[in-house]
Amino acid sequence: MLHHIPALLSPDLLKTPAEMGHGDEIVIGDANFPAHAMGRRVHRMDGISATEAAKAILHLLPLDSFVEANAHVMQVVGDATASPPIFAEFQALVDTADNPAPIARLERFAFYERAQKAFAVVQTGEFRLYGNLILTKGVIGAAP
Repeated sequence: MLHHIPALLSPDLLKTPAEMGHGDEIVIGDANFPAHAMGRRVHRMDGISATEAAKAILHLLPLDSFVEANAHVMQVVGDATASPPIFAEFQALVDTADNPAPIARLERFAFYERAQKAFAVVQTGEFRLYGNLILTKGVIGAAP
């Protein structure tokens, strides 16, 4: 048993960010996201919201500070400027992470293309539409 590890993270899911390198990406997908069609590694978090999953993962995962955007959401189809409430929730979580930055938006098929290249996909039980987030792993700085 370990302490300071979010209880939502299974041993297999803990292993994934540990294996990821700088610049690798992890997708947090909603219940409608085609996770198995996209990802080589898929972790299921049925019954867990995308925001709960993101909070647990961001507790451990440093975000990349060498890219313009280290987190991405999928644009609303037909209205690229729309902001479903979950976008603000994702941004609030990213704002508390290492190397916070504004979340970028990707057109639906560009999001899917990027997700296909991701290191892993976490399939959540999120039923809110557009509850998908891609996070880019950064590096842990040298100890002082």
